Amino acid sequence: MRRLALGLLSLMLAGCASAPVYRRADEAAINRPTASTAFINGENPAFAAHAVPGEWWKLYDDARLNGLIQDALKANTDLRAASTHIARARIGLDVAKDDAGVKTELSAGLEYGQPAAQEYLLLGEHLPSDFLYTASAGVSYQVDLAGQVKSAIDAARSDVSAAQATYDAVQISVVADTTRAWLDACATGHQIDIAHQALALQQESSELARRLVAAGRGGASDVTRSSGQEAQVRAALPVLLAAHQAALYRLAALTGRTPAELPTDIGTCNTLPHLSQPIPVGDGAALLQRRPDVRAREAELRAATSRAGVANAALYPHIALGASVGSVGLASDFLRYDTMKYGLGPLISWEFPNRKRAKAAVATAQTYIDETSARFDGTVLGALRETETALNTYARDLDQRAELQAAHDHAVESLSETQRLQKAGRVSVVPVLDARRAVVQADQTLAGADARLAADQVQLFLALGGGWQH
Repeated sequence: MRRLALGLLSLMLAGCASAPVYRRADEAAINRPTASTAFINGENPAFAAHAVPGEWWKLYDDARLNGLIQDALKANTDLRAASTHIARARIGLDVAKDDAGVKTELSAGLEYGQPAAQEYLLLGEHLPSDFLYTASAGVSYQVDLAGQVKSAIDAARSDVSAAQATYDAVQISVVADTTRAWLDACATGHQIDIAHQALALQQESSELARRLVAAGRGGASDVTRSSGQEAQVRAALPVLLAAHQAALYRLAALTGRTPAELPTDIGTCNTLPHLSQPIPVGDGAALLQRRPDVRAREAELRAATSRAGVANAALYPHIALGASVGSVGLASDFLRYDTMKYGLGPLISWEFPNRKRAKAAVATAQTYIDETSARFDGTVLGALRETETALNTYARDLDQRAELQAAHDHAVESLSETQRLQKAGRVSVVPVLDARRAVVQADQTLAGADARLAADQVQLFLALGGGWQH
């Protein structure tokens, strides 16, 4: 008996020692030196190396944007749904912790019937029918030598971390979507103003063509051509108006409002907010600590490792210490001394020698570890790719915007020179109108570039994963 007990104890201790414990693999993508260095595209003067602020949207210094984001964080439906995932994960953690404590059990019953005499070894006797009762109480405690309970608690705790990181990711997305919708509303508002200027200029050109025809200095084709250009300019307005309203409707939904509930002053923005400083980008190491999707994938890998520990513990004996007291007998003899019973001792259970099912569970758990590890590496590589792409896209769009600004400056200069020639009587009003049209077209091109840059900024902040670091 002593040898058997020692053998069981050694097996259980071996199980405890062999339970898998999470640690980052040396070959994990997050451990590569190149994942922690400065960004390849981070040298542009538009970027700064210091840490990304949590409330990055405040870099726009726009009070209306700040208010919209506050509303979204309070009322967004996606955030409300994500918060329930955290609540469920915490309930699961409470259940896992409860398994580590002392369990109690109470039971009682009353029935009318006739017990079998042979059940009580009263051969040939006849027991009368009567009221019979049962009552019992017990306590038990699982000895966690194989680490099953601890592994289950660790897995549940990792589930909470993953749910929290997922919630943080939703917060970041909601802020980014709200900011993007606001910038789109302002950008389209500005483009609508420029489109009205272009339309007014083309209408002026059409009116001039009609006056020239009336004065015998032009042909009817000039009026037809100008009217066609006027219709073409006017055709751009419905598209811009639709995009403007779509941005406002997105803002309404993101902030938990119906379209009719959105404040009317929100739709009046026609100037894009500008960043008050270069964009802080930090480095790869800070990015991977900050990105909630990276944190969520690592928490899932930690949970998968802990669940492998639960499966591994099934290879070894389970011991529960317990005690019980009860009473069974005729209702008329309730709690009499000869109705009492009790029990005290360990309960050992072990699937042996048929352990194929347990070994299969361990192998299956390992496949989940391998799968989650691959997802973790993929998320790390994806985060770095997204950030480098966003940095490069923004930098190249800045270069394009600089060239477009130069073209705009040349158009303004040409207009000024043409106006001087007109005042000197060397050209008619037609070249002036053409020069003014070139400036308006340059304005439209610049407005489109500014809208792309605004979208680039939001995409970059989203890739950087700023805010809610736990």
